Amino acid sequence: MLSTLSTNTKMQRQEGQKSRMEILVVALILLQTCSQVATAGTHVEYLPGFEGPLPFHLETGYVGVGDSAAEGGAGEVFYYFIESENNPKEDPLMLWLTGGPGCSSFTGLVFEIGPIAFKVEKYNGSLPNLVLRPQAWTKACSIIFVDLPLNSGFSYANTPHLQRNDWILIKHAHQFLRKWLIDHPKFRTNQVYIGGDSYSGLPIPAIVQEISNGNEEGIQPWINLQGYVLGNPDTTLEEENYLPTFAHGMALISDELYMSLQQNCKGNYIKIDPENKLCLRDLNSLHKLMSGLNLFHILEPKCELASPRPHGFWSRRSLINKFRRPLSSRLARPPMNCKSYVYFFSYDWLADDKVQEALNIRKGTIRNWQRCNNFNYNFTISSAFPYHVNLSQKGYRSLIYSGDHDPAVPFLSTQAWIRDLNYSIVDDWRPWLANGQVAGYTRRYSNQMTFATVKGAGHMAPEYKPEECFEMFIRWISKKPL
Repeated sequence: MLSTLSTNTKMQRQEGQKSRMEILVVALILLQTCSQVATAGTHVEYLPGFEGPLPFHLETGYVGVGDSAAEGGAGEVFYYFIESENNPKEDPLMLWLTGGPGCSSFTGLVFEIGPIAFKVEKYNGSLPNLVLRPQAWTKACSIIFVDLPLNSGFSYANTPHLQRNDWILIKHAHQFLRKWLIDHPKFRTNQVYIGGDSYSGLPIPAIVQEISNGNEEGIQPWINLQGYVLGNPDTTLEEENYLPTFAHGMALISDELYMSLQQNCKGNYIKIDPENKLCLRDLNSLHKLMSGLNLFHILEPKCELASPRPHGFWSRRSLINKFRRPLSSRLARPPMNCKSYVYFFSYDWLADDKVQEALNIRKGTIRNWQRCNNFNYNFTISSAFPYHVNLSQKGYRSLIYSGDHDPAVPFLSTQAWIRDLNYSIVDDWRPWLANGQVAGYTRRYSNQMTFATVKGAGHMAPEYKPEECFEMFIRWISKKPL
C-alpha cells in the first residue's frame, strides 16, 4: 500500500514537472514571438500631409546591430520598407543606402526613387503636403531604405562610445539585412540587390562581397544575392582628376587653360606639390571659373543645400571643396527654382510630432533630425575597385549610372575604372531611349555590368531625371536591355 502511494506521488511529481516544463516552453515561444513582432516593424497606413490611406504598403521599424564591446558599438537601425506595388512575392528586394556618409535614406525615399514626394509649392508655415511619384522604383521592386551609419536619420546608438568607419557600416548593413529577413521570412527567396549613390559607391561593393562571403560560409538565413546598383558613385577617390577634362568638354574652361593644366599638373590634381607654382596657378584659375556653378549639376542654379554636407564627402576632395560656397550658420530657404527648396520641407515635416508618431519613431532617441549629419567618421576603404574585381569574377549583375552634368563625380571617372576592369564589350556604346527620345548612352560588358549615362542629370540622377531613370531601372531589374 505504501509502495503504491509512493509510486503515485512520484508520478504526480513527474507530471507536475512535465506541466511546468510545458508551460515554460510555451512561455519562451510566446516571448520569442512577441520579440519578433516587436522588431518586425509596423505597417503605416496614413501619413500626415497625404490625403487618404497610402496606396502602397509602407512599414517602418528598427533592427538592432553591433555589440557594445565590439564592432564599434551597438545601436538600432531605422528603416522605411516599401513593398513592391507589382508582385512582391516574385519581384526583387533592394536594400538602399544614401551617401554622405551620414545622410538619411529619407533622401532616397522622398527625393529620388520612392513612391511619395513633397508637393512643390510656396511654403506657408503649415505641414508640407505629400503627393505620389509616378516614377517610383517600387513599381517593380520592394525597397528597404536604411539609415546607416548609426546616428544617421532616425537610427541611434546604444553606447556613448560609438565608432564609425566604412567597415563598421558594412558589417552593420550585413547584420541588418539578415536580421530583417529573419523577421520577414516571406522575402527570403526573393532576389536581392544592394543599391545607393554618391559616397555609397565605396561601401556598397564591399557590402555585396560581405554578404556573398556570408552565404559561402553558411550564415543563415541565406540571401538570394544577385547584384548591385550604383549612381554617380565614389569609387577610387581619384574622381577629381577628371574634373579639368569634364570642365573642358562642357565648355567651362578655355582650350589654353586645359592644355596648361595638363602640362603643368601632369594629370594629378589631388596631391599637388606646393612648389609647383604653375599647377597651383592653373588650378586657381579653374576654381574661379567654376566657383559660380552648382557643384551637383552645372546647369542648375547655385543654392543652399538645406543641410551641411557630411565632412567625409569634402575632406577627400581638395579641389572640389573649393567650389562649394560656405554655408551660413543660419540657413535661409532658397528660391523655389532651386532643387534644394523642397529639402527644407523634410525638416518641417519630420519635426512634427504627429509625423513621428505615424512613423513609429521612438521618443527621446533623436533630438533633432538632420537630412545629413556631420559627425566623426574614419575612412577605411581607399578604393572600391578591388571589390568590383571580385564581384565581377563571381558573376554578380551590376548597373552603374552617371548623371552626365555632375562635376562632383564626373562620368569620365566612372568610365575610367570600368575600363580598367578590362572586360570585353558585349553591347557597344549606343543611345538608350525613354518616351521615344535619347535619354543617355549605354554599354554592357561580359561581367554582367551595365554602364549608362543619364542625359541632363546631375549627381543624384533620379532627382533630376525621374522618368528616364525609372525607365532605365525597370528595364535593368527586369533583365531587359536598356
